[in-house]
Amino acid sequence: MFDYGFWIAVWGCSFFLLLGIGISYRDHLKLESIIPTRFNRQRREVCFVPEGEKTPIFVPWEELVAWMTEARGVTEYGVQRQYGFGIGFYHPDTGEKYTLEFETYGQPQAISTWEAIRSYMEYEVHTLKEIQDPLDLQGPDDPPWEGVHVFRNARKRLHEEYRDGKRGVLYLTGWYLYHLMTFWTIPNRLVEWEVRKIKRMSRKALPKAMAEWSEPLQEDQWAKPSEELKRQSKRVLELQKANPQKPVTEIFAQVSEEFSGKAAMTA
Repeated sequence: MFDYGFWIAVWGCSFFLLLGIGISYRDHLKLESIIPTRFNRQRREVCFVPEGEKTPIFVPWEELVAWMTEARGVTEYGVQRQYGFGIGFYHPDTGEKYTLEFETYGQPQAISTWEAIRSYMEYEVHTLKEIQDPLDLQGPDDPPWEGVHVFRNARKRLHEEYRDGKRGVLYLTGWYLYHLMTFWTIPNRLVEWEVRKIKRMSRKALPKAMAEWSEPLQEDQWAKPSEELKRQSKRVLELQKANPQKPVTEIFAQVSEEFSGKAAMTA
């Protein structure tokens, strides 16, 4: 009985190990062959290079469309849900439709992905730290990813708060037990390993037109939002101020209905 269970565990672990290696290799090939989408808030444009093509497509920011998908299915294990986030546009010259979708872990991540892009393009956030470091665990000279420095900063702050009487022994013990059960600094070291791996990759060179488009502009040349977008954005802020607990998706839906018949709010 022991031998039978042992070999099941060995084959199971081997399967998942090979699966992980395969997924990692697939992502590696993508990073080397695919040119990432770029968002230029000075020009208020988005640049896409569809897979298999060489010519970049420049799309006005306010013509971009974003959506979230949710799928439900029933299996022998119960109801399963899948979520995704997508953006799309029509080619400015040919009118051809392009879409880009990827899976997310849940509805909040899909919404947060769009909100991070929108906030950046509308000058509401300016750095990754404002989005990725809500607990302020990154120092001014720390890199913008959750490496070991984040763990050390969190532990340092915990002990400072303990000495100041803001945290008790129970909280301190719980913090250490939680991180022991989540493999201490191994998750942070995996992040650093992934970052180093990406930096070593020989990424595909940007097309000349895309590189020139990415160059910064003088401030007096920056594109301005349309009057329609300004009115819709103002209305969104009014509704958020009136009811801060209302989901942002419901606010956007309400504003979209109020402005129906006019240009749809896509940014």
